[in-house]
Amino acid sequence: MTLTVGPISAAEHLAFVRAQRWVSFLQTPAWARVKTEWRSESLGWFDGQQLVGAGLVLHRPVPRLRNRTLAYLPEGPVIDWTGDIRRWLDPLAAHLKAHGAFAVRLGPPVRTDTWSAAQVKEGFADPGVRRLTSLPGQPDLVGIRLANVLRESGWLPQNPEDGFGAGHPQYKFEVPLSGRTEDDVLGGMNQLWRRNIRKAAKEGVEVTVGDDVQAFHALYVHTAERDHFTPRPPRYFETMIAAMRAEDPERIRLYFAHHEGDLVAATMLVRVGTHACYAYGASSTAKREVRGSNACQWAMIRDALAAGCDVYDLRGITPTLDPDDPHVGLIQFKVGTGGHAVRHVGEWDLPLRPALYRAFQLYMRRRG
Repeated sequence: MTLTVGPISAAEHLAFVRAQRWVSFLQTPAWARVKTEWRSESLGWFDGQQLVGAGLVLHRPVPRLRNRTLAYLPEGPVIDWTGDIRRWLDPLAAHLKAHGAFAVRLGPPVRTDTWSAAQVKEGFADPGVRRLTSLPGQPDLVGIRLANVLRESGWLPQNPEDGFGAGHPQYKFEVPLSGRTEDDVLGGMNQLWRRNIRKAAKEGVEVTVGDDVQAFHALYVHTAERDHFTPRPPRYFETMIAAMRAEDPERIRLYFAHHEGDLVAATMLVRVGTHACYAYGASSTAKREVRGSNACQWAMIRDALAAGCDVYDLRGITPTLDPDDPHVGLIQFKVGTGGHAVRHVGEWDLPLRPALYRAFQLYMRRRG
């Protein structure tokens, strides 16, 4: 039967999300209330009268053309990616075009390749290897087929070489938790990570869960100044926490690592179903030797295990293994957890009104 696409309420959307094993937090109704600069809507896929898929669409307006938008589904939609994907995406494109979208951008939560921590370490040890993609990973046939179908159907990949673009990262690092104990996970970490976790405990680092957004933000701004990135304002985090807790009181948590009264690290964990995600982190330049960041990570992993999660998601990495690349520290830190690196299908655009889409691309290039 042909699927149809139409608007659904936030309550219907949330009920659908809760019925899934896991969904990206970027595809929850709450995320619409976080991204206040975008217009948003919840869409559903119907097989007859039955709701079989859902997606959060963020609409980005074009300057001077407020009735035309880029329709963006970050890490979504929540549909069956294993079957005939055109059956799902064609009615989505038709609906969005009829309601003013000049293009659709989506980021399927589907992987194409996986590399174990051991393989990544071998890559670091080989001077002839400079990129993750030079290593023989474990291919995912669903993801490979999906990328081919998208390309054949006119979708355009939006995936830069370094893995970071305007949207969300194509490469991530994950720690599998399903069927594992704390000892299993700790034993899978490298010697340095285990040593740092033990050192934090020996030094008396205490990790607590709290609600002090101002303390979190102050340390986050300090981290941004040190590591040269632009921080988000405190209102962003206040809105994010309030919106997500309104859907589920256990959806989001702040972790604080203190040493002798000093805040040395802070992190944010977001959990939807069986998927736990390390969303943000911050650390002090002073007292780095007490390993507060490792203590926070271990506390979040333990809580994810206790909640029955399948995956602990450390979010973005770049595919570089080049020791001279400034981004290499991301994967060097995360590989110590003993998890695996994954490449997803990435983000793709479908131009619905080609002239407007080209104008939008030109506008974005001029913005840098």
